[in-house]
Amino acid sequence: MRELERKYNVARRTVRRALDSAWPEPRKRLPPQPSTLDPYKAAIDGILLADLDAPRKQRHTVTWTFHRLFEEHSADVFYPMLGRARPLLLRRSRHLPRGATMSGLQA
Repeated sequence: MRELERKYNVARRTVRRALDSAWPEPRKRLPPQPSTLDPYKAAIDGILLADLDAPRKQRHTVTWTFHRLFEEHSADVFYPMLGRARPLLLRRSRHLPRGATMSGLQA
């Protein structure tokens, strides 16, 4: 058992559990962590919903959305985070009726 500890650089308990069962224990599910975009989702929703009516060339890019959030709401979000979340938010916003927001409130 000590040879296995040294070879795989693990604790004695880990080796014991591995020897006791052929299948590993299922991983524990962590609770979902809140996103730093959560406080600004209503503002992002408003921007995206307004963009649905705008011509294609006049819609907000990720850069414009990022700058607008920073200037209007002093948002402390990172550009890459907004870039990853925008397609998901955009997909959600396309399925809403006009005048609605993601949270169900009137714009």
